[in-house]
Amino acid sequence: MNTAFVLSGGAALGAVQVGMMQSLHERDIRPDFIVGTSAGAINGSWIAGEGGYDNLDGLADVWRGLTRKRVFPTSWTQLIKGFSGRSNYLVNPAALRRVLSSNVHYQRLEDAAIPFHVVAADVLEGRDHLFSTGPTIDIVLASASIPGILPPVSVGGRTYVDGGTVNNTPLSHAIGLGADRVWVIPNGFTCGSEQMPTGALPMALHAVSLLVNRRLARDVERYRDHVDLRVVPPPCPIDVGALDFGQAAQLTDQAKLTAAAWLDTLDLEAPVGAPDEDVAGPASVEPGVIALDPDQVAE
Repeated sequence: MNTAFVLSGGAALGAVQVGMMQSLHERDIRPDFIVGTSAGAINGSWIAGEGGYDNLDGLADVWRGLTRKRVFPTSWTQLIKGFSGRSNYLVNPAALRRVLSSNVHYQRLEDAAIPFHVVAADVLEGRDHLFSTGPTIDIVLASASIPGILPPVSVGGRTYVDGGTVNNTPLSHAIGLGADRVWVIPNGFTCGSEQMPTGALPMALHAVSLLVNRRLARDVERYRDHVDLRVVPPPCPIDVGALDFGQAAQLTDQAKLTAAAWLDTLDLEAPVGAPDEDVAGPASVEPGVIALDPDQVAE
């Protein structure tokens, strides 16, 4: 069984994936290869490194140490340039590059201990691009570069931005790479909250998260008959915005408990088929598959 982990994007909600993977690791569920987008590419770069998947507590520590200022530092000079049209981004990428360089210790994707593939969006062609070789930090940074917030990244003479803009949960690439079993590890989205996101950027990211989760619902429907597909359910409610890095510990613990409860209902060896009937709700569970209703996810 060739097992893939597919890790989606979600900015600060990337901490959710750490808790999910802790529950998977406790049950000795391990990837043969990893496909990541955006925040999922950041987490994937850690677990693909030597001993990384066996040190998820270390990855949790990294997330707990992040702040909005450390990841997305702003300055009036850069903001003025961005809003006046003299720059195509608002946040200097040097801060995120430092975070990556401090925690990723293999220079090229092909040097990862676990085969690691990253999805980014080609700016000019408007489509997703799968990287399996090349400079690790540049490619992961490209995959996580939210358009307008961080600048596009040049790799191999072409320019790329956040892979989540075109393929936030790259199931198709995992299947194309030969996966027989796919564990989709999403980041979830703000749900069950009684308060709307405050601020233009948090609201924009929340809206984007709803759209990409709608695509995940459709991709599950499209591919679940072609591969043994298991989508780890994200916790809900999540009353944390996509830029709130101060809640990483809470998100990790919450996601670990949710994933553990779901995994305990599964026969982990049996192949998974499509559910027999529709189930309402964005995180309703049938045996082995999280049933995502596209229309309800978008609401």
